[in-house]
Amino acid sequence: MTSLSLPVADPQLTELLTGRLSLVEERLRGAVAHADVLADTASRHLVNAGGKRLRPLLTLLAAQLGEGQRPEVVDAAVVVELTHLATLYHDDVMDSAPVRRGAPAAHEVWGNHVAILTGDLLFARASAVVAGLGPDAVRIQASTFERLCLGQLHETVGPAEHEDPVEHYIQVLSDKTGSLIATSARFGAMFAGCRPDVVSTLVEYGEKVGVAFQLADDVIDLSADPAQTGKTPGTDLREGVPTMPALLLRARAGGAEGTTADRELVRLLDADLTEDAALAEAVAGLRVHPVVEETRARAESWAQDAVRALGTLPSGAVKDALVSFAEALVDRAA
Repeated sequence: MTSLSLPVADPQLTELLTGRLSLVEERLRGAVAHADVLADTASRHLVNAGGKRLRPLLTLLAAQLGEGQRPEVVDAAVVVELTHLATLYHDDVMDSAPVRRGAPAAHEVWGNHVAILTGDLLFARASAVVAGLGPDAVRIQASTFERLCLGQLHETVGPAEHEDPVEHYIQVLSDKTGSLIATSARFGAMFAGCRPDVVSTLVEYGEKVGVAFQLADDVIDLSADPAQTGKTPGTDLREGVPTMPALLLRARAGGAEGTTADRELVRLLDADLTEDAALAEAVAGLRVHPVVEETRARAESWAQDAVRALGTLPSGAVKDALVSFAEALVDRAA
């Protein structure tokens, strides 16, 4: 990816970000290169598959609130994308996802052990790059990595008996996705020399944008065209991965307002979804249920909260682009 995938109205800002993103892409490919043939091939697998590069784009965009041309900003953008890519190798193993970015997932090509170790290699490369950015950056990266792990852990074990499943899920999204998106924005502003209050504003914005992004993904998992996403609709349902529509449905079905149709749909979700026909039936039922629209509304609400968090930033092309960034993440088809 060397061009912007999200709307930026100002042509000068678009040109600047496109050029900087091309530099990040070049550096990213260099950062995953290995002398070992297997490590090199496996590490390049997801880089070559492409992707939106949302996190480095946000780093570059946030940096335009300060001295955005500083070389440390590019290094920081490489760090957040390497970290993101590493989590994908691990997530696909845990979720048994067969496809990633339209290509076979790494574990489908080389097996689980190689995929996990490749993710570890990318974390190591991210650590090497972030070490050059100083001790504060290393501490932030370590804290972010901890939250990524905790989010995956809590998603895996599910809510405790006393926890509300929906609130538990929001915390999972905040840790698994919001933490790294917040760090992406934080690094951009931080290494561009922005004031601490600007950095704090962007951290809050990034956390909220991350939750909005994942809630929108829950809707996309049910409704997207496989030709665009490279994923079969309902993949999360098949693998038993919690999603907001399913959680809202279960809450509704177990409550006083639950209908027979709600409970029947829960029964479908809990059935064996290995066969495509069974999965398609469950997806079709959930897709038209009001909980999907409720999930979409929640995504939009989180995005609006993110935009409101930008209130103290000066008006201009960068702030407008940050608003567009938040809105585009929830108004997308893939």
